[in-house]
Amino acid sequence: MSVMSDIWIRKMATEHGMIEPFVEAQKREGVISYGLSSYGYDARASDDFKIFTNVDSAVIDPKNFSAESFVDRKVPVCIIPPNSFALTHTVEYFRIPRDILVVCLGKSTYARCGIIVNVTPLEPEWEGQVTIEISNTTPLPAKIYAFEGICQFLFFQGDQPCETSYADKAGKYMRQTGVSLPRMG
Repeated sequence: MSVMSDIWIRKMATEHGMIEPFVEAQKREGVISYGLSSYGYDARASDDFKIFTNVDSAVIDPKNFSAESFVDRKVPVCIIPPNSFALTHTVEYFRIPRDILVVCLGKSTYARCGIIVNVTPLEPEWEGQVTIEISNTTPLPAKIYAFEGICQFLFFQGDQPCETSYADKAGKYMRQTGVSLPRMG
């Protein structure tokens, strides 16, 4: 597997719609950086957030998840309570080629503040806006800035296309837009 360069990412985004909207040069001035980097793409957080709340002393059950565990906010800055988390989604919509696996890493600016980003790999032929889990591991409230960088995607090309892609399996999170909560199925 090879990690793909800015040249490949730009070509796939502009000629094949792999990333929309696509920011061709990294934006850095006064913001947490986003856009094309040397060997990746820094995606932006939307302004739609689902902030975890434990008002009802709920139990988190991934097989029977209740949306009542979240408070919805559409804000330019999301405040995540101490030792809690929020969900958002990328501004960008991704269309992953059949021979590519995408891995996501958090931005160092947030990581150095105790804010951890988690996204499972984007499988071959998956498409949609990416739901992002943002954990505040600190004992203090934490700010997350909408429309600024939240994570970096790295594109790895396999030695050949896979036998069965996410689209072939009719994956349950295919073509998602907005924040997608856990679902069985």
